[in-house]
Amino acid sequence: MNLFAAAALALAAVTATPYVLYLGLYAWIRPEGSPAEKQAWEPSVSVVLPTYNEEKIVETKLDDLLALDYPMEKVELVVVDSSDDNTRKIIREFFADRDAPELVLIEEDERRGLAPALNEAYAAASNEMVVKTDCDSKLPADVFREAAANLADPEIAAVTGQNVEVLGGSEVESGYRGVQSHIQQLESHLDSTLIFHGPFSAFENDSILPIDPNSLADDTELALKIRRQGGRVVFDPAVKYMEASFSDFVKRRKQKDRRGMGLIRLLVQHKDALGKYGNYGRLVLPFNWWFMILSPWLMASALVVGTVGALVAWGVGGLVLPVGVGVFTYLGQKDWLGPVQALYSVFDTQVSLLRASVELVVGDSDGTWDVDAELREAFE
Repeated sequence: MNLFAAAALALAAVTATPYVLYLGLYAWIRPEGSPAEKQAWEPSVSVVLPTYNEEKIVETKLDDLLALDYPMEKVELVVVDSSDDNTRKIIREFFADRDAPELVLIEEDERRGLAPALNEAYAAASNEMVVKTDCDSKLPADVFREAAANLADPEIAAVTGQNVEVLGGSEVESGYRGVQSHIQQLESHLDSTLIFHGPFSAFENDSILPIDPNSLADDTELALKIRRQGGRVVFDPAVKYMEASFSDFVKRRKQKDRRGMGLIRLLVQHKDALGKYGNYGRLVLPFNWWFMILSPWLMASALVVGTVGALVAWGVGGLVLPVGVGVFTYLGQKDWLGPVQALYSVFDTQVSLLRASVELVVGDSDGTWDVDAELREAFE
């Protein structure tokens, strides 16, 4: 074995070790459901809905919200809108002859970005439980009640849930969300989870804090700040939502890369939390640092060094390694890997995290979130 091949194997072993340890921890703890002591609670609810040029789907979203199994007289809808299409007109007409839920419409003359809009909407929310949801997500009828049952536990200040159906049929995203839900369930039983999801997250109103106006991971940032203030933030698989996503490798990059940029930047901004706040700082944050920041670079280094080692050993035949990775990627983005599709989903996420790291370092992208017509069609 030449030096390059040995180095590649060493890099692969180092990369894999934290994952093996986390799998062992999962097998030992065997987390199930939410760690909260759930009980029935029916709080007043403020639904925060940011909108931007949603004229094709906003009425569907409003219909879905009104169809939820919850008394609408206890609900207010806080919409913060910066559209230049007919979104506001549709919203106003929808609520013109309705007494409930109450509509609070915040109109922005120019698009300032999602984080400033959310800060204004959160400040306007007046009810006990604040739910943040996206216009292009679907919610099951019991989602408010499941979220409220978690927040009834005095230790729990925020809760998020899982994507149970990927609109558009992306097996890549479905596989990754399956892996992610197991990680978040373990994190929640250890202490608190890191990632909160835009399609549905719920917070105690008294726990909400302002987020960075330049944030690219607004939901996760709010959850992280709440945990730093002493509240516990958890994942409950009974809290469900549906969100659209791509399987195509190129199309997924913009969607995944932006998320990766926001999470990486957030981890770096809050690096002083490492080692603090119980198991959150001792286990949860270090694992996420490994997964999001260190592991993608180690994985890429192992592939590069391994390819050099294979070329040294076998000449042109050494190209079998990069060709194999290319075939794996092609089959994965086509959803043709069967039982190992979830493994490709993790690989795909590592690619996005690596790209996101590069973009953050070179300043090649500001992470602006644009309306995607194809994903809107998947929602419709």
